[in-house]
Amino acid sequence: MSDSTNAPARRSAFAAVFLDHPATVNETYFGHMRFALGFAFWLGVAAVAALIHALIPALCETTASRILKRLHARIENRH
Repeated sequence: MSDSTNAPARRSAFAAVFLDHPATVNETYFGHMRFALGFAFWLGVAAVAALIHALIPALCETTASRILKRLHARIENRH
């Protein structure tokens, strides 16, 4: 038997995992990766700012909330 009978199933599984969701937001896999990694970076910065603010309330008073508002606007303008 040939493996070619499983090719459509493999393509479907591959597409489901790596391609289907990016396509729903009109992006390629790598375009979606870039967006998500940038988003993750800024979420990390916001988390560090919130941690600093928790320890020293006079520092980073609005940093995390400003970052989150900007990220929210990016998501809203994307769809």
